[in-house]
Amino acid sequence: MRYVSTRGQAPVLSFEEAMLTGLARDGGLYVPETVPAMAPGDIAGLAGLSYEDAAFRVMRPFIGESFTDAEFEAIIARAYAGFGHAARAPLVQLGSNHFLLELFHGPTLAFKDFAMQLIGQLFQTALERTGNRVTIVGATSGDTGSAAIEAFRGLDNVDVFILFPEGRVSEVQRRQMTTPGEANVHALALKGDFDDCQARVKDMFNDFAFRDAVGLSAVNSINWARVLAQVVYYFTSAVSLGAPHRAVRFTVPTGNFGDIFAGYIARRMGLPIERLVIATNQNDILHRALAGGAYQTQGVTPSISPSMDIQVSSNFERALFEAYGRDGAAVAQQMQALKEEGGFAISQGALEALRETYTSGRASEEETRATIRAAHAATGQTICPHTAVGVKVAGEQPLGGAPMITLATAHPAKFPDAVEAATGTRPPLPIRMADLYERSERVTAVENDLSAIEALIKERRAA
Repeated sequence: MRYVSTRGQAPVLSFEEAMLTGLARDGGLYVPETVPAMAPGDIAGLAGLSYEDAAFRVMRPFIGESFTDAEFEAIIARAYAGFGHAARAPLVQLGSNHFLLELFHGPTLAFKDFAMQLIGQLFQTALERTGNRVTIVGATSGDTGSAAIEAFRGLDNVDVFILFPEGRVSEVQRRQMTTPGEANVHALALKGDFDDCQARVKDMFNDFAFRDAVGLSAVNSINWARVLAQVVYYFTSAVSLGAPHRAVRFTVPTGNFGDIFAGYIARRMGLPIERLVIATNQNDILHRALAGGAYQTQGVTPSISPSMDIQVSSNFERALFEAYGRDGAAVAQQMQALKEEGGFAISQGALEALRETYTSGRASEEETRATIRAAHAATGQTICPHTAVGVKVAGEQPLGGAPMITLATAHPAKFPDAVEAATGTRPPLPIRMADLYERSERVTAVENDLSAIEALIKERRAA
């Protein structure tokens, strides 16, 4: 299995090389050269398996020779051992033909744990072989950073620096990043928004002298291994509802497009996904792009669903690469226009290709609050603001037919103020995290300045 860049000018890599590299040297994102298919019988054979066994079967074809079967099985076992639910990703029924896929039972109570716990173990295994050390730098709108720190804290061969927008994450999200005491993890509060954080990370990867000097690597959703890990729960949930003999639909609250692109990969592998529905909050660039054919940034407006407060959706580049028939030059041209002009027009052919797979919708702040309130009143189910965006958009899709699965991306206790305002009830943290508000914090404020951030990383990383 080999991996190519969405911009067509970077070396072709193995799975392990692509994972450790993160962002391609031409600025693109790595994708598999081919997407392996699963036969209907193999998909049906996932029924009744543990999550770990299903994960091995779904992901193994993408790994190639980078890890042996025994190594990969052990990696998966360690990755999900700390989850708080035996099913790892359980389904619950929200309404007639509508189900929630609970993805918040991991160590940091968000769907990012599924990928980050796995990638932490993959990195550690790969680096132990060589004795190499890497510096991971990531940007987060809230959940990726805490999941990365939790996955890599205390590991021997990794230093982790996470940039998050100061004052634009929830208190729980911030504390999950700032309270770990291990010397190899560093939380950096950047004065700006998430897109500023993400831009500085990409700038560091494009500064090849710095990149090579510190052994830079990425675990943001630009890392292919992140996307691959998320493919698994599309299969497990669909099979629970009758796939491959029964089609399903998914609604995905998304800002950076990685989680829903994993659904696209599952569909390409043969999972009968009738439709993938993009759900956005008021920062609705993905909805506007799909509806009107123009991807145009308009600035970020803070919301009660802060992990979706994004205008530059990195993984949309992977979707464009597929929609443009894997034309790396066309994708590179559009990404340059995005950088220089703040947007680009999607060609009619590519737009039609996107619309064959994806539908979209948006939820305003009041609609999000109303959905939290309505779900709680009708079912007793407490949902976070991001999940509420998905539930609202899912409810606008045609009734009947294939069952709808909405991804419940975070535990409501990560956003207690928004949930309490909508329902009158403050959701408690799980017992294992009950002392989070009492832990001391360790954080460094940084300006939105590339040179200053690079200097800080050089100073703090282990020799």
